[in-house]
Amino acid sequence: MTLMQKMLGAAAAVALTAGTAGAEPAIIFDLGGKFDKSFNEAAFNGAQRWAEETGGTFREIEMQSEAQREQALRRFAESGANPVVMTGFAFGNVLSEVAPEYPDTKFAIIDMVVDQPNVRSVVFNEHEGSFLVGLMAGMTSESGTVGFVGGMDIPLIRKFACGYAQGVKAANPDATVIANMTGTTPAAWNDPVKGGELTRAQISQGADVVYAAAGGTGVGVLQTAADEGIFSIGVDSNQNYLHPGSVLTSMLKRVDVAVYEAFSMGTDLETGINVMGLANYGVGVALDENNEQIVSYAALAAVYDAADKIVSGEISVHDYMSDDSCPALDF
Repeated sequence: MTLMQKMLGAAAAVALTAGTAGAEPAIIFDLGGKFDKSFNEAAFNGAQRWAEETGGTFREIEMQSEAQREQALRRFAESGANPVVMTGFAFGNVLSEVAPEYPDTKFAIIDMVVDQPNVRSVVFNEHEGSFLVGLMAGMTSESGTVGFVGGMDIPLIRKFACGYAQGVKAANPDATVIANMTGTTPAAWNDPVKGGELTRAQISQGADVVYAAAGGTGVGVLQTAADEGIFSIGVDSNQNYLHPGSVLTSMLKRVDVAVYEAFSMGTDLETGINVMGLANYGVGVALDENNEQIVSYAALAAVYDAADKIVSGEISVHDYMSDDSCPALDF
């Protein structure tokens, strides 16, 4: 059985909740809300899975403004929550200041590295998974033009875009990749109207497959693609079900696993840097009953093969976070 087959088999509140000062885990969702159908919702699913399997409870907060980051983090730590998990790179600076003040509390941050002895930093090889969905896009496109809609214009999202473009070009060296970012502020994660507008603009330039890496904004991308009769590609969570037959696949980023593992370790949370990529099933592509009729056998076989070659090192996917050039795409 190939690595990708194994991976496909494996993938499948406005205010703080009340609680006592016990070692109860807590999670802070980033802007966009825990039901964004993407990044935050994946994190919530991981927390829910832990609660269902263990019978435990956890505390949570959905961010409403940037000002709440430090307040929520301190309140959870002071109330005895342990570990405290937060979703998103934007917590990095605040956690760097707060973590040393609560040495007995374990923290986990997703998408950022914070060098403190009581912090677990979870980062993903998003470029690897994006290469795979780009390969599928390049093999599926009939026009030879595909699109990418990112959320906030930050290096992390460019990492998605560059991996995607490299995958597209691996399938079709002559393909055109159109890339747009939604904005430069956190509001870019939750603007489905703008996502739809960018998608229509890309369609007008010939795009017939569009990949969204934009949090809640991506919902607008997927909706517009379905309305206009082209394919879309979801991100983070499996979004195939949102528009069956229209969402070609979703790039799975197993944020749910990261949260589930952090909660499961509890106060024994292993700190340091934890990298999740193809080799340990941290990223992948979604195949289910909602897209099995639209993904060609050839595309699926190519994905299986590429996944194994990425893990073995035979295929090297460019990592924008390590080298801020993008050979396959001009921003």
